[in-house]
Amino acid sequence: MKRALLALSILMLASLACQLPGLTSPPQPTPVSAHQISPPLQVDPAEAIPQDGSLASLYQQVIPGVVSIRTAAGSGSGFVFDSEGHIVTNQHVVDGSSEVEVAFSSGYKAYGTVIGFDADADVAVIKVDAPAEQILPLVIGDSSVLQVGQSVVAIGNPFGLSGTMTLGIISGLGRTQPAHQAPSGGGFFSTADVIQTDAAINPGNSGGPLFNLNGEVVGINQSIRTDNFNQTTGNAVNSGVGFSISINLVKRIVPVLILDGKYEYPYLGVSSSELSLAEIEALNLNTYTGAYVINVVSGGPADQAGIRAGNTPTSIEGLNAGGDLITALDGRPVDTFDELLSYLITNKSPGDTVVLTVLRDGQFVDITVTLGNRP
Repeated sequence: MKRALLALSILMLASLACQLPGLTSPPQPTPVSAHQISPPLQVDPAEAIPQDGSLASLYQQVIPGVVSIRTAAGSGSGFVFDSEGHIVTNQHVVDGSSEVEVAFSSGYKAYGTVIGFDADADVAVIKVDAPAEQILPLVIGDSSVLQVGQSVVAIGNPFGLSGTMTLGIISGLGRTQPAHQAPSGGGFFSTADVIQTDAAINPGNSGGPLFNLNGEVVGINQSIRTDNFNQTTGNAVNSGVGFSISINLVKRIVPVLILDGKYEYPYLGVSSSELSLAEIEALNLNTYTGAYVINVVSGGPADQAGIRAGNTPTSIEGLNAGGDLITALDGRPVDTFDELLSYLITNKSPGDTVVLTVLRDGQFVDITVTLGNRP
């Protein structure tokens, strides 16, 4: 039974896609006023389409905004986020470094300062001082409109080969991953709204942009899932299962990192499970969809609001009946716990209220919960 404690974050799955010399195993790695920071570049999608519709034209359009990042420990990728010289990458690319080397596609190089990071989301922001002609922000897209099967392009610095472009599709949406930080009471936090792609992602791609075919950034390439590792370097070998942090999550986190250097996640305080058919029958549920509440954190937001966990033993060891089945969130149907996580992580902040519709004792009940800060 897959357990996930809601609080939100993201880090490595099986292997992070940064390149580290001699690596034998991967490293473990409020509203914002519009006048406070320069917003990422936004354009009409029709204007972003490459002139001849080719991948070569797309590449020429976006490559000036893609950078390579080098630290004392290894190398990775990144991209220009705004006209103020903020570069976005993965936290694990710059982990342990306060100053890094940033190389632009033109060949220009400059030192950059890490001004903020969120290890759980695996996002970091670098501030670089460079001539205006080098600071060419990429167009930021909307990951909520992505569809499985849609073509995407990854550009980065795999194995130190700067400016490498790979093509693939969106293989899955709304994936979850365990976070870097674990709760004090045991278990683990989870994050969601992760994009799965088969575009080749290899060591050194970490932090680089994932584009749609309009040349808009829809994600940050972050990790791969694989069972194969290079016996000489210890680097993971691409398996066709790669993961990118959704740009809609990045758009929430990065402006806060620029202002405050850290980001706070909303916290509900429940754990759920993906139920098998046998478990659904044992719980005597009359529906196959929803997020069944396995555990409620004592004193947490859900507990204070009266959300119930199961407490009556069933025929399956460790599975208790009587818990609430969350079927909707703010009026939006909830088919899986992953969907609930994805909505919270990209739409809500600590202090916000949400309305959970739960199936309890055969009746639908609306319960208002005030989200807390992740402990």
